[in-house]
Amino acid sequence: MIEVYSWPTPNGHKVHIMLEECGLPYRVHPVNIGTGDQFKPEFLAISPNNKIPAIVDPDGPEGEPISLFESGAILLYLAGKTGKFLPQGVSARYEVLQWLMFQMGGVGPMLGQAHHFRIYASEKITYAVDRYTNEAKRLYGVMDKRLQRSKYLGGPEYSIADIAVFPWLRSWKNQGIDWADHPHLKGWFDEIAARPAVQRGVEVLATASAAKPLTDERAREVLFGKQQYQSR
Repeated sequence: MIEVYSWPTPNGHKVHIMLEECGLPYRVHPVNIGTGDQFKPEFLAISPNNKIPAIVDPDGPEGEPISLFESGAILLYLAGKTGKFLPQGVSARYEVLQWLMFQMGGVGPMLGQAHHFRIYASEKITYAVDRYTNEAKRLYGVMDKRLQRSKYLGGPEYSIADIAVFPWLRSWKNQGIDWADHPHLKGWFDEIAARPAVQRGVEVLATASAAKPLTDERAREVLFGKQQYQSR
C-alpha cells in the first residue's frame, strides 16, 4: 500500500491520477497546505521542500521502503514500478521525457504564477498579471501546435507527459485562456478528462478542499507570508 501525502492541487492530482491509471493500491493522507500541515516535522521528513505531494512506498526497489517528493520524480518512479505510461524504446522515452520536463519547467511554474497574480495576490499588479497571462497563452499555443501533429503530448501513446500537464489546464479560465484559440489542445483535454481513472484522480480529497479553500487570509499568510520563508 503506497502512502500518499497530498492536497488537491494540480501537482497533487498528477500523482492521484497516475496511481489510479496504474491501479496501484494507495492511502491518502491530507496535507492541508492552507493551514500549515506542510511544515510539520513528520511531513518535512519525507518532503524537505515542504511541498506536496510526497509518497512512501514500503515495497520499493529491492523490496526496501522508499520515500519520494517532487511530483515529476514520483511519476517517473511509478512508471518504472509498473512499466506503464513511459515507452521502453530509447527515442520514444526521451520524447515523452522532454514533454514531462516542459510541464515541470514551464507549464507548472508559469501557470502557477498566473494563478497567483490573477487570483491570490492581495495587490493586483498589472505588469505581473499581463506577464503571466501572456506566458500562459504562449504555452497553450506551444501545446496546441504539438497536438496538431501528435495524438498525445509525448507521442502516439498516452503517457506521464499527458498526466503531468492535464491537471494544470483544468483552471484554464483562471489563466485567461479562451479554448477557441486552441482547438487541438481542447480536443486532447476533453479526451483526457473523459478517462475514468482521471475522473477518479481529480476527486481525491475534493471534499476536503471545498470545505477549506485557499483564498482566506489565514491561507494566504501560510502560503505566501512569512511562515513560508521561515528556516526549518
